[in-house]
Amino acid sequence: MEKGSFDLLGNIAIVKFQKGIKTSDKKLFAGKLMKENNSVKTVLEKIGKFKGRLRKQTTRYLSGQKNKEAIYHENGCVFRFNVDDTYFSPRLSNERKEIALKIKKGDRILVMFAGVAPFPIIIAKLSKAEEVYSNEINRKANEYANLNIELNKMKGRVILLPGDIKKVAEKLSRRQAPAAFSGRKENRIQNGIPRYFDVIAMPRPQLRDSFLKEAFSLSKKGTRIYYYDFCKEDEIDLVIDKVKNEAKKNRKKIKILNVKKAGNISPYRYRIRVDFRVL
Repeated sequence: MEKGSFDLLGNIAIVKFQKGIKTSDKKLFAGKLMKENNSVKTVLEKIGKFKGRLRKQTTRYLSGQKNKEAIYHENGCVFRFNVDDTYFSPRLSNERKEIALKIKKGDRILVMFAGVAPFPIIIAKLSKAEEVYSNEINRKANEYANLNIELNKMKGRVILLPGDIKKVAEKLSRRQAPAAFSGRKENRIQNGIPRYFDVIAMPRPQLRDSFLKEAFSLSKKGTRIYYYDFCKEDEIDLVIDKVKNEAKKNRKKIKILNVKKAGNISPYRYRIRVDFRVL
């Protein structure tokens, strides 16, 4: 029997099988998987890719408890989420920790495409950030994000900023900015939300739009941006050029700090992270 690739999400394992595997063989594999991983109580088969900005997928029950709500532990935090209704990637565990360790004391951070808030919560947990704002368009994901903030005792440090980031950024940008930015008191607008952020993390889905326009509109001199994109090995320079061109288009000068492969998403195709600072 050919094996399937799988992700472990605490009590749930999601398996992706190659085409042509019989249902009986899938169930045998699922049973073996549960025996080898005592924490796994449910095995699901992945039958569809994550789609659109809401990043929903489709899974089919294979074995164990009939349940699609995961309870997942990572980097000293716990997360609950429905695996079909919300996006969560355990493969970004090291990325979340790495970015958290780059945060400086007192930083105010915006995480775009935050899902159920693993990036914001882990950043708040592992750093001395002042505040972390969690932006997500998926309403169900925001409900779980709010729950996860409570579960991890991060209320007041992780703050939901829900909605379409294009509309959110436009609304923040329309509010009057200080004539001459000189400190944190001026970096405030109504309801206590910053006009600009010290750090913007962009673990974006595979969409045509880069959303860099929105990031630049919420950046100031010194803002560090962690931008994620997807490409083949020989296309990495094209991603860097895209970032530079977007900066020029938005009248921002930037310095590229680092470019790294942040994992394979398919054969010969990578998730790329470009770190840069606004000058």
